[in-house]
Amino acid sequence: MIKAMSELECAVQAVAKACAVTRRLQAKLDQIRQLTKSDRSPVTVADFAAQAVVAMCLKENFGDINLVGEESADELRTSSGDALVQSITEAVQHVLPNVGDSEVLDAIDVGNHDASGSQYWTIDPVDGTKGFLRNGQYAVSLALIEHGTVQLGVLGCTNLSNDFTRSFFDPDPTGCIYYATLGGNSWYLPADQPDARPTQIKAASSVSMDALRVCESVEAAHSKQDDTTRILKHLQATSAPARLDSQCKYAVVGRGQADAYLRLPTGVGYVEKIWDHAAGMIVAQEAGALVSDMHGKALDFSTGPTLTANEGIICCAPMIHEKVIDAIKTLGI
Repeated sequence: MIKAMSELECAVQAVAKACAVTRRLQAKLDQIRQLTKSDRSPVTVADFAAQAVVAMCLKENFGDINLVGEESADELRTSSGDALVQSITEAVQHVLPNVGDSEVLDAIDVGNHDASGSQYWTIDPVDGTKGFLRNGQYAVSLALIEHGTVQLGVLGCTNLSNDFTRSFFDPDPTGCIYYATLGGNSWYLPADQPDARPTQIKAASSVSMDALRVCESVEAAHSKQDDTTRILKHLQATSAPARLDSQCKYAVVGRGQADAYLRLPTGVGYVEKIWDHAAGMIVAQEAGALVSDMHGKALDFSTGPTLTANEGIICCAPMIHEKVIDAIKTLGI
């Protein structure tokens, strides 16, 4: 179990600050592109800035920490002072006004842990790169892992609306934060009010198979969408899958808006990364959903930075999880 609520409180506050930074950057996509002469630079700035903000918040509260992330400042250090570094520092200063370039670069490099310790945090600062770039859904995700078990997770779904009728392609002006602790249920907060009174979320308690609500990735490269179609046909479900980027899909199942999230391997040997699933998994599980790989095995976070013991991801309301796994077996997926 987590050692104290301070870990959870700090994680929520850190993700809220990172959401404020990424929201501001997403609103300036064209401006950043013009400044840095690159189409991908806005998400690069957001990735580095969000990781730096979270690392600084965690270090301020807990001192030395282990953080597993995607980003490293090595390349940035070779061009310190250029437009990209300046943009990253300016983005961080939106929530941490007194920091400079060197502090930001050092904070980014806190994320260089190799997931070998008994306790570490893992972060995906902008999960859903293409969603971010198209003004769609993305998530700031942060989780704490101890001895291979996810202890807490926070998802900052900056463009996801708490209004279930709002399209996933219509960015919400407030956004949502979802968090969970092991054995402590799952909770919702407005993304711009991390100190607000939280509301508990719960996965669907009943499911209509003919109107099964499934969500999957927008990007075909992230999940084999043809296999999802085959599974739905086998289950005699008639609804088309809803598509959205990032770990927001875990939250959508956890809050009962969808019945299942399927992420099916697109090729032999593909391995999922822990920062793409740790926070989302615990949010969905503590809301009452079941999360496993496509063979029904629990996700194993004890194998380093990747889920090498697992294949695919299935996140479902409890009453249909076994049916989806059986469909996968029957169809030979």
